Amino acid sequence: MPVYYDQLGKAVNLISDPKRIISLVPSQTELLFDLGLENNIIGITKFCTHPKKKVKHLAKVGGTKSLSIKKIRNLNPDIIIANKEENDQNQIEELQKSFPVWTSDIGNLQDALDMILNLGKVTNKVREADRIVHDITLTFNSLNSISLNLRVAYFIWRKPYMVAGKGTFINDILQKSGLTNVFELERYPEIYAGTLVEAMPDVVFLSSEPYPFKERHIDEFKLLLPNSIIKIVDGEMFSWYGSRLLQTPNYLQQIIRELIEK
Repeated sequence: MPVYYDQLGKAVNLISDPKRIISLVPSQTELLFDLGLENNIIGITKFCTHPKKKVKHLAKVGGTKSLSIKKIRNLNPDIIIANKEENDQNQIEELQKSFPVWTSDIGNLQDALDMILNLGKVTNKVREADRIVHDITLTFNSLNSISLNLRVAYFIWRKPYMVAGKGTFINDILQKSGLTNVFELERYPEIYAGTLVEAMPDVVFLSSEPYPFKERHIDEFKLLLPNSIIKIVDGEMFSWYGSRLLQTPNYLQQIIRELIEK
């Protein structure tokens, strides 16, 4: 009986290669499809939106933090793929009583690459996982690792204002873009307008997710920071840690060019 360990160090026992998979994390759902597991995925969350055509008709088991335990039980999965940060701990512990649950814990790019390789082993898609990790590594190695000498505030929420701080995957991606996070606080702190003004970031990124910042919000920040560059960015490119990382470096290069030009 194969025994695998997730990124929390917990043993996950499987009788055989999983044929019925439920994914509780959008970026990992996309990864599972790219590993070639389309016919094995039986359930996802309502936030799992990629690949769009393929997820449309799959069973939805609630939100990432508001799962329907009943629906998951009825689907009777061989394995559930979860994430420490994105899923509710109590619900995951409840599911672990009945099903094997493999949980990722992503704080940086290397964690993401390890996750992909491990899921390749768990799902018997080692060759596919190796290829994805190889290609991601190549694309990130080609990213210009120049320091832009720019301090950035990356917003993930509004009312209250929340930013991505240290110890987050987003922060690691910012660093790999040559940017410095203006906030030294850990995780996702709530900040006030006055705190933002005092920090005086050169650049403010307004993420498209989880809060859907739009162009109309730029003026709100311009009033606080008239001398800063305010920009809407694709949150998936900064926070999705699965196979979407294949696209991230090209997007970051585009952002870097735009900042240099300004």
